[in-house]
Amino acid sequence: MDVRNNRRTTTGSSVVTANRLLDGRIVWLTDQGTWSVDIACAAVWPNDRIEAVIADTARHQQEQGVVGVYGVQLADQEAGIMPLTVRERIRAFGPTVHPQFAPSHEDTAHV
Repeated sequence: MDVRNNRRTTTGSSVVTANRLLDGRIVWLTDQGTWSVDIACAAVWPNDRIEAVIADTARHQQEQGVVGVYGVQLADQEAGIMPLTVRERIRAFGPTVHPQFAPSHEDTAHV
């Protein structure tokens, strides 16, 4: 079981995240099996399948150029992809500081 997200319910959905080895950026697993810095590109899996997705992805994480693979529970009632916890919302949408210090939307390169 993915111990980093003990808030995951048996219903609902999740996405998979990691950190890119090259620069430490937070990345999200897409439907194509690539990694994106944009959570909107993340593939969404039902929670009853997410543990298998995490395990499979984690087995190949270093060859994919990422580390620290884990699942992020999504908020059920939100439109679009919205992490359930504040911590994961900050990881997904940037720091809670002045906008000039937030990640640029131009940084959308895929691994």
